[in-house]
Amino acid sequence: GFSIDKIYRQMVGWRKQALLASPDAAKTFLRNSEIPEVNSVIKQADLALALRQLAEKGRAGFYQGEIAEKLVKGVQQAGGVWTLKDLAEYKIVERKPVKSEYKGMKIISAALPSSGGIVLAEMLNILEGFDLQKLDDVTRIHVMAEAMRRAYRDRAEYLGDSDFIKVPLQQLISKNYAAGLRQSIRLDRATDSNSLAPTASNSARGNHTTHFSIIDAEGNRVAATLSINYPFGACFVPPGTGVLLNNEMDDFSAKPGVPNVYGLVGAEANAIEPGKRMLSSMSPTFLETENRIAILGTPGGSRIITMLLIAALEFHDNKIAEDIVNAARFHHQYLPDQIEFEAGVFSESKQQKLKQLGHKLKENKSTWGNMQVVIWNKKSRVMEAASDKRGIGKSWVGGMSLLARNKSVVIQ
Repeated sequence: GFSIDKIYRQMVGWRKQALLASPDAAKTFLRNSEIPEVNSVIKQADLALALRQLAEKGRAGFYQGEIAEKLVKGVQQAGGVWTLKDLAEYKIVERKPVKSEYKGMKIISAALPSSGGIVLAEMLNILEGFDLQKLDDVTRIHVMAEAMRRAYRDRAEYLGDSDFIKVPLQQLISKNYAAGLRQSIRLDRATDSNSLAPTASNSARGNHTTHFSIIDAEGNRVAATLSINYPFGACFVPPGTGVLLNNEMDDFSAKPGVPNVYGLVGAEANAIEPGKRMLSSMSPTFLETENRIAILGTPGGSRIITMLLIAALEFHDNKIAEDIVNAARFHHQYLPDQIEFEAGVFSESKQQKLKQLGHKLKENKSTWGNMQVVIWNKKSRVMEAASDKRGIGKSWVGGMSLLARNKSVVIQ
């Protein structure tokens, strides 16, 4: 099991009524229908049995057999439309990661149906034409927000499951395309999102995504982001399985131009279809410069990609892991047309100057994300790791050099 902390209690309090609607979910995640106390232990015996079946029988232990039958029965009894055929036909698909480069820094990030790699590459390509070090703080924030705006506009228009739609990948991550977008950015004025080429539709937080970053003694790297979308997903556990179902269907464009729970809009590219995989923002990423390698990622819903943008720029500026995970965060996602920022990040003076440029601002009452970073310095052979102070992660670095079988692990 695992012990309860304050963040768990906060998330349960948020979704308590939804959890109570599912007896098995309530039994697992609540205590006598109430929020568990701090340091009490959640044990998931049914889930342990399901995982054992998966370990012993592989794919057939979950997508077929007893567990599959219980999953389908539970969903159907609750009014869902799952069938055993649906589970039996599900297959994992491996896709080539998105590769790009920013001022000599190599970026390897997630492929579709995660939008992270493409959008991150597009934002960095736009920003490559600016000397960010020579810009004052307000202008730097301004041009970053404008890059975010344009890349998220393209996310809404073009991105979806590439098994179902033709995505202009090479165009979106090309330097020439970014140069064209950059030409429309004015240093003295914010762009109105509605003035950009409209999407075909004319048209907040992610707290149950998790990430871990690892590098081993041989230099093998893992950046892994996993999600059930909203806190506690669908808040539904099919009886006898211990499996908490996600609510990733919200990541589809249920209707063109209608925002999802994170305020993101989409067009036909991400419309619901049988067998189609929904678009996400997960962005597990590798960064590499001449001297350093970083493995990083974070939860955070639609804000994940802009968190990675800020982190990538910090890494490129040779910042240490601790500074990267704790850097101040702001976000623009095309629609709604506003810069969101963490509480206290922008001074009153910065806010006034950004408003004078035409930006709409929204100060968030809380922070967001829980970034995990491991950095290997190829030149000094020093390893460092850091876990976001906003979250509950832990970082650990072994005591020997990489050549002497050092290990570095970040766990959330």
